[in-house]
Amino acid sequence: MQAAQPIAKELALFDLDHTLLDVDSDYLWGEYIVKHNLVDEAEYRTANQKFYQDYIEGTLDATEYNEFVAQFLSSLPMERLHALREDYIKSEIEPHIRPKAMEVLCQHVEKGHDVVIISATNDFVVSAIAKRFGVEAGNVLSTPLEIKDARYTGKLTDKPNFKEGKIYHLDKWLNKQQLAGVRFEKTYAYSDSKNDIPLLEWADVAVCVSPDDALHAHALAHRWAVEDWSIEAGQ
Repeated sequence: MQAAQPIAKELALFDLDHTLLDVDSDYLWGEYIVKHNLVDEAEYRTANQKFYQDYIEGTLDATEYNEFVAQFLSSLPMERLHALREDYIKSEIEPHIRPKAMEVLCQHVEKGHDVVIISATNDFVVSAIAKRFGVEAGNVLSTPLEIKDARYTGKLTDKPNFKEGKIYHLDKWLNKQQLAGVRFEKTYAYSDSKNDIPLLEWADVAVCVSPDDALHAHALAHRWAVEDWSIEAGQ
């Protein structure tokens, strides 16, 4: 008996912050819990701002940052966290979904392509936002936080999904697809950040979305597509 032929598909990978969204969802979550007096404002905001600046400069210690974020999550029961997250998404995230991003994502879906959201932000935040884009949990790659006895522990379960870490988590996901008989004959990647150069280099088609200065220069040097998806550009 002949082995079944693998299913040939196409894959579109989307970064989340400043790509699908006009904002950084991780940073805004920190601002949200400060605004609602859930943490000490001065202490948390100072740390959050420093980590965000490190991210912009490309020097972020992603494990340290995600454990900082997860410490707050470990302080509350899951039901309370989910209620806060729902309010946060409605008030802070939904107004910043880029219409152009939604349009391009839907075009891939309509063509029968697999769509994956791949973000350095933690899975608590990303999994819920991905639902707003119609992306199922199995197609979300993010930084994995540990849960024990129905509570966050403040630790990670694996490497941060950041820089080369995105390739690490993507390879694990692709191995699962291969075991399910799926292979990808063409791949696309969309991102705004120099931190995602490894991901963009991996893809067959790299699209730099409203890129930072370093990525814009890299895109011009490598003849990658550059597109402006900012909400202002679509008005």
